Amino acid sequence: MDFGKLQDISSVDFTLPPNHPSTLPLLQQAGSYIKPTVHVGLPVWVNKAWKGDIYPSSMHDKDSLLWYGKQFSTIELNSTHYHIPSPDTIDRWRQTVPQGFTFCPKFPQLISHEAALRSTQDITAAFCAAIAGLEDRLGDAFLQLPPTFSPRQLPDLEAFLQFVPESIPITVELRHPAWFADSGASRELFEVLGKYKAGTVLTDVAGRRDVLHMRLTTPSAMVRFVGNGLHPTDYTRIDAWVERLKQWFDNGLRQLYFFVHEPDNVLAPELATYLMQQLNKVCGFDLKPPKKYVQPVQGELF
Repeated sequence: MDFGKLQDISSVDFTLPPNHPSTLPLLQQAGSYIKPTVHVGLPVWVNKAWKGDIYPSSMHDKDSLLWYGKQFSTIELNSTHYHIPSPDTIDRWRQTVPQGFTFCPKFPQLISHEAALRSTQDITAAFCAAIAGLEDRLGDAFLQLPPTFSPRQLPDLEAFLQFVPESIPITVELRHPAWFADSGASRELFEVLGKYKAGTVLTDVAGRRDVLHMRLTTPSAMVRFVGNGLHPTDYTRIDAWVERLKQWFDNGLRQLYFFVHEPDNVLAPELATYLMQQLNKVCGFDLKPPKKYVQPVQGELF
């Protein structure tokens, strides 16, 4: 992910911002008696570097999703940003992954970027009908709005959310700085999201700390974490997230989607593994970290 990427992170303050004042009260209203659902995943399932690591070296590329589904419980489905998948593709995806796995499809760029949510009823209806075919494998759909989408376009966002069927869970990521610099714009935004039970995306990236607003509008959180090649701060940032998430779980967070990005995503499984281990240790979960497929070195078989 290029958004917010910096070549030099030496001067970045990665401290997690405090909770938005409304976050804990919202979670407390949800109640903590429900066992939370935790999904950890990556933004892709195809990466040649993973063969012989988290995938068997003998794996055929066409089986990448099958093996990904054995290692992770969700995917940030970015391919839907570029085209709407066919019913056959949706069926194949649904049948390939195990029970409990969820896809989080990104809304097409024709809707979010090119049309900026205006006059998109037909394509939105087509997209929602397509991803509904994922059935119980459908997680939160993800609406990523471009940096040009400003607070003056809030009415367009509200009309769009009103049109999306209630059966399609949706989270929203905003990038225009004015959403976060203007407290009035933020308040109006979060009121609209709460009204339509739309969640917020929390993006933790070096070059845009303002988008890490720490405001939840539903008892579900979606975190997009962008690492820096397993720099030591990647691990300390994950530690801070685990402590914050524990607080949120203790106060009623019911669902978590946490997506780990790294440059080229080659090292993303390693950091995702660390995240799962820390969530198990600190929060008492029983998440199963990815299994390593270590290949024997020739000459060392016996």
